[in-house]
Amino acid sequence: MTKKTELWQTLKNELIVSCQALPEEPLHSSLIMGKMAYAAKLGGAKGIRSNSVDDIREIKKTTNLPIIGIIKKVTPGCSVFITPTEEEVAALYNEGVDIIAMDATNRKRPNNQTIVEFFKTIRARYPDQLFMADCATFEEAKQAVKLGFDCIGTTLCGYTEETKGTKLPNFNLIQQLANSFDCPIIAEGGIWTPEDLKHVFECGAHTAVVGTAITRPMDITKRFVKAVKG
Repeated sequence: MTKKTELWQTLKNELIVSCQALPEEPLHSSLIMGKMAYAAKLGGAKGIRSNSVDDIREIKKTTNLPIIGIIKKVTPGCSVFITPTEEEVAALYNEGVDIIAMDATNRKRPNNQTIVEFFKTIRARYPDQLFMADCATFEEAKQAVKLGFDCIGTTLCGYTEETKGTKLPNFNLIQQLANSFDCPIIAEGGIWTPEDLKHVFECGAHTAVVGTAITRPMDITKRFVKAVKG
């Protein structure tokens, strides 16, 4: 059994927890993200999605779970910020994350490249690395499969101009992707409840990422407050 096959078997019908906190958030701390990942592991998560090399290194101290690594970098005038350039890809590769995820939408990257131009170079440079395409639409996923991404995520559905206002989780998109492609489909985005999680697997997702509903207490609190005030 290859390492790649073993990884996908480990994640089949299992939960990946996204442990992230941006600088403006109360829990922004690599130490806290390490503890969060450890708590997720104790709770039964089989994988972690993490932002930044510092957080990934701390998480590796507390868990031995597979890691989907990203680096969020904001560039003025550019809407692509999830692993946007070769610099971030190289940093994640050198850190040895299991899967590197990046924005695979049709939006232009900071250097004005398309995902087609960008990923052809990346795929050739890192032939043995697993890459996840964070997509928003079926057509973007189709393009990502053609480019040679190893798995497809619904991560950016609802977060691009084209998909703004889409009800999440987008169960129809998940099912369409699962029925159309042989590569693993990773459901991500708007999974708020255990029932949502169960349904994305019923739609054919290979694995699923849950973040805010588990690891962002400020947003969880807001949801409860909104229910009371509503």
